[in-house]
Amino acid sequence: MDNDVLYYPKELSWLSFNERVLQEAADKNNPAIERIRFLGIYSNNLDEFYRVRAADVKRLITIAQNDGNEEEAERLTELMAQIQKKVVQLSEKFDQIHKDVVKSLARYNIHILRKDDLDDYQKQWVRNYFINKALRHIAPILIDKKTDLLSRLNGNSVYLYVALRRKERNPRFAVIQVPTSEMSRFMLIPPQKSRKRKSIIMLDDMIQLCIEDIFRGFVKFDEIEAFSFKMTRDAEYSINEEIDESFVEKMSESMKQRLIAEPVRVIYDTDMPEDMQSDLRKRLKITKLDTMHAAGHYRNFKDFIGFPNVGRDYLEHAPLPAIDSKAFSKHNTVFDAITARDILLYYPYHRFLHFTEFVRQAAFDPNVKTIRINIYRVASNSRIINSLIDAVDNGKKVTVVVELRARFDEEANIEWSKRMTDAGIRVVLGVPTLKIHSKLCIVTREERGSLVNYAHFGTGNFNEKTAKIYTDYSLFTRNQELANEGVAVFDLIQYPYRRYKFQHLQISPLNARTKIQSLIRQEIQHLNQGQDAQITFKINNLVDKELIDDLYRASQAGVKIRGTVRGMCSLNPGIKGISENIEIISIVDRFLEHPRVMIFEGGGERKVYISSADWMTRNMDNRIEVGCPVYDKGLQQRIVDIMELQFKDTLKARVIDKDQSNKYVARGNRKKLRSQIEIYDYLKKLEDTL
Repeated sequence: MDNDVLYYPKELSWLSFNERVLQEAADKNNPAIERIRFLGIYSNNLDEFYRVRAADVKRLITIAQNDGNEEEAERLTELMAQIQKKVVQLSEKFDQIHKDVVKSLARYNIHILRKDDLDDYQKQWVRNYFINKALRHIAPILIDKKTDLLSRLNGNSVYLYVALRRKERNPRFAVIQVPTSEMSRFMLIPPQKSRKRKSIIMLDDMIQLCIEDIFRGFVKFDEIEAFSFKMTRDAEYSINEEIDESFVEKMSESMKQRLIAEPVRVIYDTDMPEDMQSDLRKRLKITKLDTMHAAGHYRNFKDFIGFPNVGRDYLEHAPLPAIDSKAFSKHNTVFDAITARDILLYYPYHRFLHFTEFVRQAAFDPNVKTIRINIYRVASNSRIINSLIDAVDNGKKVTVVVELRARFDEEANIEWSKRMTDAGIRVVLGVPTLKIHSKLCIVTREERGSLVNYAHFGTGNFNEKTAKIYTDYSLFTRNQELANEGVAVFDLIQYPYRRYKFQHLQISPLNARTKIQSLIRQEIQHLNQGQDAQITFKINNLVDKELIDDLYRASQAGVKIRGTVRGMCSLNPGIKGISENIEIISIVDRFLEHPRVMIFEGGGERKVYISSADWMTRNMDNRIEVGCPVYDKGLQQRIVDIMELQFKDTLKARVIDKDQSNKYVARGNRKKLRSQIEIYDYLKKLEDTL
């Protein structure tokens, strides 16, 4: 069968996922402030898509052309055309939704004003504010024949392209960076009369209103125009292989490469005149493989993720107070709690404080000898790292594995590495050929003359900030077989040339793929033996063709397969004779669904795993990932119950079909059920019974 039928293109599937985010912005059942924030999330996602995935397609086209592989170049060029077409369609939807959300906010007396909407009082206030607060942060780029504009711009900012026009002369062009890193993009104009009415002006519009004040006295003009644009660069980088450079120095140099990488997308204000569009295209060296298209008035909408609620509390989601885990709180120490039984937390429903407390207590407990932890992404003011530094001060041996190549967090991780090294922590920079993506922490404690390992296996980063908005599992265990294998993972990272055997853990790139494939085959065997067989999984992305083929074979054998996939899904459910027994849904809601879970039901012996790895080739073969079995029957049932609630979702679940059309799951005569809220209630009741 044709690959186009068996495997949905992952890039188009990613855009389908982002369309689900856009659906949340369009959903009038969501509070108005949350809707505009979803527009920000959509925009931020699309930036990353172009920086990484679209850039990769462009790069592969160039490689195929250089290699003379015309068939592959043609296929990829067609894919890029499909990407560009889909993005333009979504951009049109975005603009419509934005207009609707602005109207919705106005009904609650929150008005986002353009410069032409201001009355005389508001104009005067804005001018005064601009002169006193904003002008100091603005230094325009005056363009001439020698200006290399491409090297002067970065992909994280929004700009204004300015035309300074004089009669009977060609216009002179300039660029202004909107200084969102120095000041808020949203300015609340103090009311002159009614305090109920909240008027917000964007920093972009403020600059456009006062644009003449920037150039007057420096450049002659009769007329001046300014329109927003944003450029997105290729985020790929290559590491200099010079032997005499340290790995940290190489990564620092690679950051400079990113700043001057080629553009892959330019979006600009719909009202920008043709001569300005043409000049901008020439200055930025846009090719046919790049996306350049008109969109609404504002660019860099990702700032809207932080859009302030200046109105009533009901305009954003009511907070769900994090649940205290009684398994921890009823004991004097975290070590007593974990000794009593394995503990499973589910963020953000549970308090992330339980993990930070695990590290904090380990930092000063006299019986703790060593702490080992992986760091991929951490909060900007990380309590965890502060505790690790405290641990060194208390004489503990601390080893921190830092992944310097965590995309878009590289610079922060370099700085953390330097700080921890200066504090006396042993910092391990991982394996040059493999990203380290595991979520592992091992605390070794002396008890009755013996060393005992306490282990944390998780699906999410050790990040206090994202733990409030990402759903993720944390398993704490004193099971020495599991914990000892966790220690072996740290040995693997430091001494990858040695041979290691893992009986319990799924470790990429050593055995994760083969263990998962074996578990899928076992379900087929159970079914052939007349036993029940079912596979349930939850992951962020499903694009590895080898694992997809394994699921197709299980489906053809009659195994019932259910999955929730938040993001990319190349598997096509419902193909007659191939994937009829596969059901896939996707849930997008107020929290970002992030866990990786596998449940195998066959043979009457349920097997449950949590993992840091998605079902992608990079996660199976090119990263160090850890999947851990959950052996406690009660905790297994908790994971199963949570999965069942997601499959019963009638409000936020979409069906992943062969067209990836993002239709909501049909409710039928079932009651309305929003799984993220139901899961919170389920866990709260569960804790109340302990």
